Amino acid sequence: MLLLLIALAAFASTLLGGLFALGLRDKLHLILGFSAGAVVGVAFFDLLPEAVNIGFSAPGVIMSWTAAGFLAYLLLDRILLFFADSAPRGSAGAGVLCCHSLLDGVAIGLAFQASRSVGIVVTIAVLTHDFSDGINTMNIVFRSGGDRLRALRWLLADAAAPVAGIAATRLFDLPVDRFGPALATFAGFFLYIGASDLIPESYHAHPKFLTTAMTLAGALVLYLAVALVG
Repeated sequence: MLLLLIALAAFASTLLGGLFALGLRDKLHLILGFSAGAVVGVAFFDLLPEAVNIGFSAPGVIMSWTAAGFLAYLLLDRILLFFADSAPRGSAGAGVLCCHSLLDGVAIGLAFQASRSVGIVVTIAVLTHDFSDGINTMNIVFRSGGDRLRALRWLLADAAAPVAGIAATRLFDLPVDRFGPALATFAGFFLYIGASDLIPESYHAHPKFLTTAMTLAGALVLYLAVALVG
């Protein structure tokens, strides 16, 4: 029941982000800045410590999995963006975001398999990230000349993607000794999303101090969430 509610919340968060993008575009950088801090915070304050504390892998191995996750996500992102740049009307670009959202859902599902507290913290980070994904989906379609109807269709697809990711993890149970590497890998994913996507997007051509303050606030919120849930 809890995962069902989270899946609905992920759907709603993405949808609200897209609708927000239609009305308050001049404030988007603040939301993106907060999301950046949240996803980086969950990697540093929750996923990596939990991966080490599980105890089935040495810290050096855990960090190697984190690096592998970061580099694998970078490679996937570059491959998908290559095809997105060659496609008309931003369809492939929106498809890239749907792939990202699908992985977000998988991260939630696997985090709950590790423990309830890890699942809750990862959910908080993913919900803030999904909100920014909804914003980015609308912006990509509009920048590529798409109309409102096409943008809303892609927004619905992006909103459904994390739900599908969560559902997929209900079809299998990850072995206990694989939780450390899995959480470390997702930490690498989140670090890439925050450092290479959200932070540059929020910081570019916007008030620098306030945007940076929102990024720090996002990280602080996740730190407090980890402290309270833990």
